[in-house]
Amino acid sequence: WDILDFIKNPDYEELNWPDDYWPKDSAPPDDSAWDKSIESFRADLKELQDMARDNSVDLYSRIPHGSGQTILRELLLVADHNTYHLGQIVQLRKMLGAW
Repeated sequence: WDILDFIKNPDYEELNWPDDYWPKDSAPPDDSAWDKSIESFRADLKELQDMARDNSVDLYSRIPHGSGQTILRELLLVADHNTYHLGQIVQLRKMLGAW
């Protein structure tokens, strides 16, 4: 969500690390909150995928309010980040015997 906001929002303000990146609670309060979190993640991912597929978007253009970053660079950061966490999920499932 943060990278998508950075790409789209000319008034983007950098978050404070680590406080603004982590939820206050260690777990969602209920199943509905968990489902909403997953829905939000999927919606953001779809928006990034649509951006990558949109022929009118110049992936090599610099983000005007950035410091030299391109849209492609930010999309690759998301792919790298999500792949890292996917690997963590696979490892946890293997350790739990659920793979």
